[in-house]
Amino acid sequence: MNAIIESVCAALQPSAVIDRAIAIQQIAAPTFEERERAEYVAREFNALGLKDVEIDELGSVFARRPGGPATPILVAAHIDTVFPRGTDLTIERTPNRVVGPGIGDNSLGVAGLFAIVETLNAASVETPGDLWLTANVGEEGLGDLRGMRRVVERLGRRVRAMIVIEGMAYGHVYHQAIGVHRLRITASTEGGHSWHDYGRPSAVHGLVQLAAQITMLSVPVSPKTTFNIGQIGGGTSVNTIAREASLELDLRSEDPDTLAELVGQVESLIRDAAAPGLAVTHAVTSQRPPGSIPIDHPLVQLAAESLRTLGTEPVYERGSTDANIPLSLGLPAVVIGLCKGSHAHRPDEYIETNMLENGMKQLLRVVLGAYTLP
Repeated sequence: MNAIIESVCAALQPSAVIDRAIAIQQIAAPTFEERERAEYVAREFNALGLKDVEIDELGSVFARRPGGPATPILVAAHIDTVFPRGTDLTIERTPNRVVGPGIGDNSLGVAGLFAIVETLNAASVETPGDLWLTANVGEEGLGDLRGMRRVVERLGRRVRAMIVIEGMAYGHVYHQAIGVHRLRITASTEGGHSWHDYGRPSAVHGLVQLAAQITMLSVPVSPKTTFNIGQIGGGTSVNTIAREASLELDLRSEDPDTLAELVGQVESLIRDAAAPGLAVTHAVTSQRPPGSIPIDHPLVQLAAESLRTLGTEPVYERGSTDANIPLSLGLPAVVIGLCKGSHAHRPDEYIETNMLENGMKQLLRVVLGAYTLP
């Protein structure tokens, strides 16, 4: 196996991976609007000669590289981004850095799917079993991991391991998933004219008062627990008493019980916010289940040892990723990265390309090694 790994790694072309990532990044793919990028991925998968290429009803792309009789491996990368349609996708490229919205999260990850196939093809390597690839939708925002939920429904019990690629996580091995609970809180009133009807309840006033109370909540540092009001909006005009306003709230914790307690505190504040003429309601918009596999699991240790072989000491991580779904079901899954980078979810997001060769080597070692896991 070591000789095969070395021959595959020798076929790597890091600059081509960067070129592919930029081509992907140039195709806008907001969550729920990933179709154009999915069509690009499917077209390019077909050009590589992959089998069973299809775009499912949600918009995720599936493909299979045939292999031997061993149990298959699945590698996944999400294709959606947080950036709305119309975002300036201009790229700035230097010898060691590429800057642009979505380049690391997760255009580079999707490019990694292509690089696996191209490198295995260049080295004329048949994997011990089939290699399934999926470029899935719905990882960001309110996507609720819908793409990965369907991937796991379809393939989760049929594969030996699931490897999730993130562009900017080189050196980190994610094997624990934190719980996430997201709410849309809506305030509603009769509304009216700001002068003639002064004194009537305002949906905006009621909502921002509630928001202020939420921001005053105390959450523990350990287990790490967070909240964030990511969006807020409503009203008709500056001189109208707002009839409706809403906000999007993100709650997270490393501990499921702590998360449940925080959700309860927020729901109590919501109930107390209602007043005569002011209705306050909420709806759950996303729930990411927690889960984990132990640090000594063979897949986790394969990912860690693959890094050590390259001179990098692994950092074991927990986070909120597509791996939440398989990990919540106790299925073997890890998240690994291809580059280092920063400013995720910002227009000046960037990747540092000097570690890409090592990132791809780790990925290839994990993919090939996973076929022999117990």
